[in-house]
Formats: sequence, C-alpha cells, structure tokens
Amino acid sequence: MRLFSLALFCLFSYSVYGTDKYAAPTCDILVQNGRVVDGSGNPWFYADIAIEDGKISAIGKRLPHIAVVKIDATGLIVSPGFIDIHSHSDINILKDGLAQSKIRQGVTTEILGEGGSAAPSTGVRAPRSLQIDEKIYRWSTFTEYFDLVDKRTISVNVASYVGLSTIWECVMGNSFARPNETQFSEMERLIKIAMQQGALGLSSQVMMPPGSLATTNDLVRLATVVAPFGGLYSTHIRNEGLGVFASVKEAIAVGEQAGIPVDIIHIKIADESNWGRMNEVVQLIEAARLRGVDVQANVYPYTRGNNNLISIIPPWAHEGGTKRLLERLATPADRKQIHHDIINGTDDWYNHYTAVGGDWSRMLISGNHQFRGLTMDRVFMLRGNPTDKVNDLLSLLQENGGGISTVYAHHTEKDMNYVLQQSWCSVGSDGSAYAIDGPLRVGNPHPRNFGTFPRVLGKYVRQQKLLSLEDAVRKMTSLNANKVGLRDRGTIKIGFAADVVIFDAKAVIDRSTYTAPFAYPVGIPYVIVNGELTIENGKHTGARAGTSLRKITPLNTP
Repeated sequence: MRLFSLALFCLFSYSVYGTDKYAAPTCDILVQNGRVVDGSGNPWFYADIAIEDGKISAIGKRLPHIAVVKIDATGLIVSPGFIDIHSHSDINILKDGLAQSKIRQGVTTEILGEGGSAAPSTGVRAPRSLQIDEKIYRWSTFTEYFDLVDKRTISVNVASYVGLSTIWECVMGNSFARPNETQFSEMERLIKIAMQQGALGLSSQVMMPPGSLATTNDLVRLATVVAPFGGLYSTHIRNEGLGVFASVKEAIAVGEQAGIPVDIIHIKIADESNWGRMNEVVQLIEAARLRGVDVQANVYPYTRGNNNLISIIPPWAHEGGTKRLLERLATPADRKQIHHDIINGTDDWYNHYTAVGGDWSRMLISGNHQFRGLTMDRVFMLRGNPTDKVNDLLSLLQENGGGISTVYAHHTEKDMNYVLQQSWCSVGSDGSAYAIDGPLRVGNPHPRNFGTFPRVLGKYVRQQKLLSLEDAVRKMTSLNANKVGLRDRGTIKIGFAADVVIFDAKAVIDRSTYTAPFAYPVGIPYVIVNGELTIENGKHTGARAGTSLRKITPLNTP
C-alpha cells in the first residue's frame, strides 16, 4: 500500500511539474524571506513576494516561483514604496529623471504642484520653457507637461495638483487687483481643464502672493470646481504663526463648503508665542472630522523650514513681482514702511522675523550664495556688524536681486511629534529631487530633500520609538495613496503596482545636515519601481521605470 501511494505521489508530482502546462510559476523578481510591512498598519508578517509585468503577482511563504531576479530579504523589511505627498520636483525631474535624492530614500511616487504647479501656463503667463543639453522644451498644459515627463523618462512616478498661484498668475499676472467675474470664470475654466487632464485636485499656498490674494470665499469657489472629479484641496495655510488657529479653521471651511477632502501641508506652529499649543490645532481638526469633514495633514520631520529670504518682506511690497519689489527697496518711503512692517508685523501676514523671535541665529542661508551655510548673525558680522540689521538685510536682498534661499528654525520638536502621532497625519518632504553630483547638485538644500523618510524610520521609530514601524510605514504609503486617490499603490497587495522598498530597520537613517546636505541615507539596499529594480545594493541601476500618474476622471463629470 505504501509503495502504491508513493507511486501515485511520484506520478502526481510529474504531472504537475514535469510538463510545460503544469510548470512552476515564473516571475520577474522574487523577494524572499523578508518581514512584510504591507502599508495597512497591520502587524508585519513573513512572506515572499513575486513581481511580474510591473505588478505584485503573488504573496506567500516559500513561493515556488522561478524568477529572473531573486532578492534575499532575510533580516530586512519589505514595504510599499514611499509616496511623497508634498514634493517640489516639478522641474528638477525634467532636468535629471534619476531623482537620486528621492529614490534613495525609498520614494517611488512624488506628488507635485503644491501651491504652484508646472502647468497650466497660458493667458498672461507665456508657455513654460526649459533648456536641457542645448535643447529647449516647452509646454503649456498638464497633458503636455505629463507627456514631456514620460518622454524624458524618470525613475519615480509623479502626479500633480493644479496650483492656485499658477492659475491666478495665468489670469492676473503680477497684478494685485481684485479679479472680476470674467476673470474668476477663466480661473474656474483652467482648473476644470487641469482636472480633465489628470490633476489630483487644487493646491493653494495662501501665505504669500499671489495665493494670499484669494479670500476664503474665493478659495471655496475655486475648490468647488474639483469636487465632481473626486479631487481634494491641499493647502499651505495662510498663517502658521500668530494666525495658525484662524488659518486652520479657514482650511477646514474651504473643504466643508466645497464638499471635498482637505490636506493641510506641513502642519506646524511656527511662532514661539504659540509653541506648545499643537493640541489646540489637533482639537480643531478632530472636531471637524467628528462632523464629517475629511480633513487631514502632513508633516516633515524637521524643525526648520525653508523659504526665500525675500519672504521676510510684507506681501504688499511684492505687487508687480521682484522687479517692483526691488524698486520699492530703492525708494526711501517704501523702504521705511517695509522696515517698519518687518519689525512690528501686520495682522494679515505671517512674519518670519517675528516667528523666530527676532533671533538672527535662527536664520541660515541655504542657497547658492557666498554666505551659504552661515546663520544671519554670522553674515552680519562679516558685513561689519551693522547696528540696523534689518536695513542691512534689505541691502543684502538688493545686492542679490531678491533671491536668497533661507532656512528658518521656527517650530518645535514637541509640537511636531504631537501631530505626527495623529492617525490622520502623514509624512511629506516639502523637498525636491537633488543629487550629490551632476545638474541637481546646486545650492545648499534643506536636508529634508535627502533624508525625510529614512529619518522617520531611524529617528522616530528606532531611536525615539515615537511611532511603531507599521504605523510609520502606513503614514508614508497607504495613507498618502488614499488621500490623493492612487488606487493601486501604497499597499503590498496582489494586483497592485510593484512599487517596493526593502530596508534594514536596524540601520536605516538620514545623513544629510543643514551645513552638509549632499549625503544619501543608509540602510535602504533595494527599491523597485513598477516592477523594475531601481536601487540595487544601495546603488542606482539607471532604471527609469517611473511614469506620470494622471488621475482618472469619473464618467459622470461635466
């Protein structure tokens, strides 16, 4: 009987694996022996993952697949590729599609268009143009921009909001005049076209002109356009300092009245007079959620923000663009008023100077400038230690045509940690793709451009234990995918796009600093994008499997 059973087993085994019809399954990549953190927030589990034709084709223990490439993930974490919900790589991704500083963090998808977007560029704005290797590329619509991204080829996926500031400039140019009904209708038309061409929703930057020119009612009106498309409202709120509570209420009101979800960009309290009150901001959001408003937020894991030094000048002085601003700085009466407003602030303006308590040591020059890497107090010393430092700052701006990138130390770890722990708060870098060499090694960029996601895993999971590994991964994957409507990404799931990152939870950490930013993180040996191995043994393979992700328009949209 035993011999008969053995004979049957051998016959069955041959019939299953001994013919082409019943051969062992094949795949392109087989990731074996890893601890899978699937992005859902559920506990990790051991499993192999098979990848075929850009999709996850199988998940299970000891998969029998015959693979072209096998990756032994023993001792490593296997998770969905990270989704950077707040990125500024709109132009840099065209200059160098390898996206080194992002892909090496495990970022496989970047969400672009915060406040201002690469498209449209029509009306008062001339078509966008970019010279690369002596060739000039032009575009004016989202379709043309996305097509160009795909033509140039990229290593990460990209999707984009349509930016309020971009729409406003298309219609109004540099004018601070109040739009008339015809002009508002044109803004609505441009937003609708952008949504039809694949934009995710409307993103506003209402801290600075031209976005700050929009009233709450204006924001509701324009945000309502994206509702039929399933879009959302992403916003850099009007005032993160003294006016943070009113500004959060405004963001909530826009979503509530327009009937769309809201995501508050890099939520923070950026004025020392309000430090320690993040619990009150969270209470505002929780109250809105209880009454059915889908409002969420994102953060970057640093306590310094990045902006142009010119943002220290009050909004009224920006009318007409940089040229008119510089003319005002050369006009004694205007310069005196600008000086006064910087020192004393105005009710309707987030003032970087007062936000850092007038402490020049908390402002650091980060741009490609002779004082790069120095705090403003050091800069003033090198400029003769002037008595009137605000006046000397205005002179410095004049000397440099108004453009000096600056890092401001204006919020606290305690507030940031508190909001990061909220279930609806995700992670976004507020950064762009850079590189340690080539065309994207420029200036002295904020370290978040190189280190946001590994910093969360290394500092806030492993070292501080602020977050569990599963929750941190959820905040960088499925939570962001669900916010923007990426239906087949952000989770390790059969049939989903094979965007996968494999990292060492015991070693992953950022290495970029404010004074030495050009450093890639460690502890991320493998990254897979759309089924292609893009980072292998910590090095870029040169693969460019990324693509533009254009939001699918519902059939019932107008």
